Formats: sequence, C-alpha cells, structure tokens
Amino acid sequence: MSHKMQPQATSHILMIRPVRFAFNEETAESNAFQNVEMAAKTKEAAQQEALEEFDHMVSQLTAAGVEVIVYEDTPEPFTPDSIFPNNWISFHQSGKVVLYPMQAPNRRLERRMDIIDDLRNRFHVEEIIDLSSFEQQEKYLEGTGSMVLDRRYKIAYACLSPRTHQEVLDAFVEATGYKVVTFNAVDANGKAVYHTNVVMCVGDAFAVVCLQSIPDPDERLMVREELEKTGKQVIEITLEQMNSFAGNMLMVNNKRGEKILVMSTQAFESLTAKQRDEIDDYAVLLHVDLSVIEGNGGGSARCMMAEVHLPEK
Repeated sequence: MSHKMQPQATSHILMIRPVRFAFNEETAESNAFQNVEMAAKTKEAAQQEALEEFDHMVSQLTAAGVEVIVYEDTPEPFTPDSIFPNNWISFHQSGKVVLYPMQAPNRRLERRMDIIDDLRNRFHVEEIIDLSSFEQQEKYLEGTGSMVLDRRYKIAYACLSPRTHQEVLDAFVEATGYKVVTFNAVDANGKAVYHTNVVMCVGDAFAVVCLQSIPDPDERLMVREELEKTGKQVIEITLEQMNSFAGNMLMVNNKRGEKILVMSTQAFESLTAKQRDEIDDYAVLLHVDLSVIEGNGGGSARCMMAEVHLPEK
C-alpha cells in the first residue's frame, strides 16, 4: 500500500465554540490535568475567557491558512467539555466516521448527528461506526484523545487508562483496519495518564513523545522503535513538559500545503531552544494562549481540534 496516499495532516479542522464552558466535576477524578484551585476562582469568568481564547485560536489558525469549520455549542444539554470534540468523533480518509464511548455521562451529550449531517453537504460520509454502546458496559475509548493516530501507516498509539479500554480498541481495529500499539503511561505522581494525546503527538516525519511517562522499559523501547520504524525522528519531552501540555500538539496543513504544529503558549514556552529547532525542521510552530481552557478543562490545543479527513465531494 502506498503511504503517500494517506496524508497525516489535513487543512480542514472542526472546532466547537463553547457556550457553557466550565470545570467538569464528572471528569476531574481521572484527569489530573484539571486544576481544582484555578477552577474555584474562575467559575464565573471561565466561559467568557474560554470563549476569548477559542476565538483567538480560530483567528490565528485562519490567518495561517488553515480552514476552521466552527459549530456553535448549544446551551442545552449542559456540555462543559464540548470545546474538546476530538474525544467523541473522528473522521477518516476512507469516508468513515467513528463515534466513541465516553466515560463522563455529561460528555456523551456532546455527540451531535446534526454536525455530521451538515458535513455531508461537503464531504463524503461512507459509513458511521458507532462504538458508543460500550458505555453500557462501562468500557470507554475517547477518540483521538485515547488514541494518537499515525494515519499514513494506520497505527493507533494508545496508553491504557480508565478511559481507554482494550476491548473498545479491538472494535476500533476491526472497523478501521488500524494496528494498535498499547502501553501504560503515568504522570510524575504515578497516576495513569488519562489520554494518550497528552503523552505524544505524531507528525509525518517526527513525533513528540514523553517516553519518561512509560515506566516499563520494554514498552518504552517498543513505542520508540515503532515510531522510528515508520521513519520518524523522535523528539523527547520530559514529564514536566508533558504537564505543560507539550505532548498535546497537532500537526495540521494550511491550504498551501505547509505544515503547522499547533500548541498552546504554555506548551511552547516549556520547550527548550533545541527542541524548537528540531521541530522547526518539520513544521512551523504556532502557539496560542489557552491557559483558562487548560486549567479548567484539563485539555489543550490538540483536544480542541477534530481533523476532518473525509474526502471532499
């Protein structure tokens, strides 16, 4: 199979504009990246400030030549995390759309068929693969949060956690033909990392990854070898940098075909000059301030973008 046919990045990015963004009590238990103290202080201001950060990010991406497809969230039902659509849906070059089982009941309400229907006007949707029934068994897989996809080589990297269950991964594999590389990852306190996309970012010829977070040396080596086998330069980040969301980046294209690596300002500032230079060989670094969204939501730039890889009509 020719891997040139499957681009790793796209210039079509789906984002959801928040209306009631807030600290989500239902996700806090398994997401150590949410900041409880900050949330208490900013409860009232969170929506307004998150909206400003969101709009600024959209305008920065648009100015860089990326096409952002924005949908407004609805006030009802209450979905405080709707700003992170990459967890409930993924779009594939095959025309497949996958819907995912979410751990928090209030996040299940984020799944919106009207968005898929609207995208059908412009993109070809071959099939909808709905994995959400796994919720009844309390087994979860939260989209491209739980899995970091190498779309070119059809490899899904996944660190197992309360939100990433082997059985749902198997169902994803069966539906899409991906190969899964599973491992365990923990933060500095030894707690399981809730989503793989805070541990690593896979570009086309590079990967940014916190190998330090993988305690088992065999698993660590396996992840590194898998990345190198697919021709990627591995750029390592530390646990401290991971905590600043330096793993939560996404490579996108602009309409001119240039590669852009999108991250938060916090993530960018945590990188060393050497790391920035290494990444700069592969993509332009674009960063936006997302401190309110990061502190309250426990997610960063990558989580806010769902890449629409569907074929255009």
